[in-house]
Amino acid sequence: MSQALRIHIAGAGALGLACAVRLAEAGAQVSVFDPSPPLANASGVAAGMLAPAFETVLDDAARPHLALLTAAREVWPGFAQRHGLALDRRGAMAVGDGERLGRLEADFAALGLAAERLGTAQAAALAPGLAAGFAGGIFTADDWRIDAGPAIRALRAAARDLGVAFRTEPLTGTGDADRVVVATGAANSLLGLAPEIGRLQPIKGHILRLAGAPYAGVVVRGPAAYAAPAEGGMTVGATMEAGVCDDAIDPQRTAALRQAGEALFPGLAGATAEARVGVRAATADGLPLVGPSGSGPILLAAGARRNGWLLAPLVAEVVTAYALDAEPGPWAARMAPSRFT
Repeated sequence: MSQALRIHIAGAGALGLACAVRLAEAGAQVSVFDPSPPLANASGVAAGMLAPAFETVLDDAARPHLALLTAAREVWPGFAQRHGLALDRRGAMAVGDGERLGRLEADFAALGLAAERLGTAQAAALAPGLAAGFAGGIFTADDWRIDAGPAIRALRAAARDLGVAFRTEPLTGTGDADRVVVATGAANSLLGLAPEIGRLQPIKGHILRLAGAPYAGVVVRGPAAYAAPAEGGMTVGATMEAGVCDDAIDPQRTAALRQAGEALFPGLAGATAEARVGVRAATADGLPLVGPSGSGPILLAAGARRNGWLLAPLVAEVVTAYALDAEPGPWAARMAPSRFT
């Protein structure tokens, strides 16, 4: 490929950064436009779940996409190794009463997913500090995670090493680019470039970052919240408010998250908590818009709902193939923007 191919990317979240490094690896001259601070977008707020198993078991909207989500996870080991990302492959566990665990066990089996029923002592060993009283857990090794903050910093560093330029102004047009990649989530400022992003709906979400002794256990999915390791402590999340796009912190929602987190880990009581809000974007079927717009030299990589980090390396492969006029692979049609027209 000629070095003359110039690509501008709007958005420096998980999808935008993954596309930037993959396109630069392929020899493109890449510039990323985003006026927000590096960790201020929804990707920076996220818990970094790479979780095709629990996402499909717990979310009916994701069930038709299990094979695609699993394929996306399989791209992660090579992607993480190339770009210096720490990949946590210890698995994840759901806890609850006997009725909940029985229902989850049946759902895993119905989907053909591997899971192990754990007793109370086994669950406590995987999650130090877990509250007493749960009937046990359902564990899967199929779900992984990354820390969002360190991952964003690592991807930005990898991108710079590959010659990617970061611009702090918003992208407003194609400029001198041969291709433009729109990876801006729920923002509609680029409707004139890519009308398809008008199909995206915002989803507002709160999480809590609780400071304290680092949590060394696995991701725990409780009846009302999840808890995951994070830099310097633990992340508890997350709320979902479909159709809401403001970034105001709602004290009632954060109080409910804190209560749910303390129900899982009583030791969190009194811990310093920072509430954060992110606004994600979603399509009607829960998969992102990935591929050519019907308008000009525009490619889309937006609208991954709850699975932006999980899908990012696969989306980057598809976008890079389209940019190079190559075969985009077996999953491209499932994510094509044209599927809604």
